[in-house]
Amino acid sequence: MEPKNIRGIICANLTPFTKGGKDIDHPKLHKLIHFLQEKGIHGLFVGGTTGEGLVMSIEERKEVLESVLKCVNKKVMVIAHTGTFDLRSTIELTAHAVEKGAYAVGIVSPGYYYYDEEALYKYFSTIAYEFPNSPILLYNIPSCARNFLPNSLIIKLAQKHKNIVGIKDSTGNMVNLSELLIQKPTSFTVINGVDEYGYQAFLAGVQAAVSGTSNVAPEIYRGVYENTMKRKLPEAWIYQSQLTKLCQVLQYGKNLAIFKQALKLRGIDAGFVRPPHRELSRKEIQVLEKTMKSINLI
Repeated sequence: MEPKNIRGIICANLTPFTKGGKDIDHPKLHKLIHFLQEKGIHGLFVGGTTGEGLVMSIEERKEVLESVLKCVNKKVMVIAHTGTFDLRSTIELTAHAVEKGAYAVGIVSPGYYYYDEEALYKYFSTIAYEFPNSPILLYNIPSCARNFLPNSLIIKLAQKHKNIVGIKDSTGNMVNLSELLIQKPTSFTVINGVDEYGYQAFLAGVQAAVSGTSNVAPEIYRGVYENTMKRKLPEAWIYQSQLTKLCQVLQYGKNLAIFKQALKLRGIDAGFVRPPHRELSRKEIQVLEKTMKSINLI
C-alpha cells in the first residue's frame, strides 16, 4: 500500500476558535481553508500540533475533520492527525478518519510518559493491524511528544506493516532525516516537518513537507518546493531565506496566537487560540506588524 501522491506542501492548518477558545469557529475555518487552496496548497494536515489538536476533545477533533472535508477541494489531500496519549482514543479517531474518507492518517508517538522501543512498536503495530487497508504515517516530534522514534524502530515498523507508508519527521535533526532517507524501504515516504531546512530536505530527496508556517505564507514555501523540483536552486534558496525569516518572526509555534495574528494582518481572521495558549498583547502585535512589514509580507 503506497499513497503515490504525498507530494508538495501540506499545510498543518490552524483551528480557529471563538473568543476564549470556547468553540470551534467553523466559518473562519472554512475561510482559512479557501485561502490556503487559492494559494495552491497541495494538502492539509488536520488536528496536528499547529491545529491545537491535543487541546481538543475527541468529539471536537472529529468535528474539525468533518468540517474541513466538507469545504476542501477534492484535489487537496487531507491527512487526519489521529494521535493521542492513549491507544483507545487513537483507534477511535483513526476509525473516524477512515470512515470519513481522509487520504491518510498521521499518528504522533504517545507522550507524557516514557515508553521504550518495545512499547512503541506494540502501540503502532496494534493500530496497523486494526486498519490493514488504511495508509498510516508515523509522526516523530520528540520536542512535543517526548518519545523519540529512532530510525531503527521506524524501519522495523515499515517492513512489518505495509500500511505504515511513511513518516512526518519533525525531529529538527537534518542528519537523522538524511540517514532515514538512506535506510528506508523504497516505497516508504519521508515527509519533512521542519520549515527551516525545507530546501535542504527537498535536495536530499524528500518529496513533501508538512508545514505550520505555510498557514501564513503558503506561496513562500510553494516557491521553495516548485523551484527545487525544477532544479532552479538559486530561486529556491531565495524563497527558503524568506521562509527562514518568517519562521523566526513567528517564533515557530512557540505561541500559536502569533500565527493567527499574522494571518489577521494579511486579512484572514483565523480566530482565537484555546487556553492554555494565550492571545498576544497589544505591544506584541505592534512588534509583529513591524516585523512582517520589514519582510514585505504586509
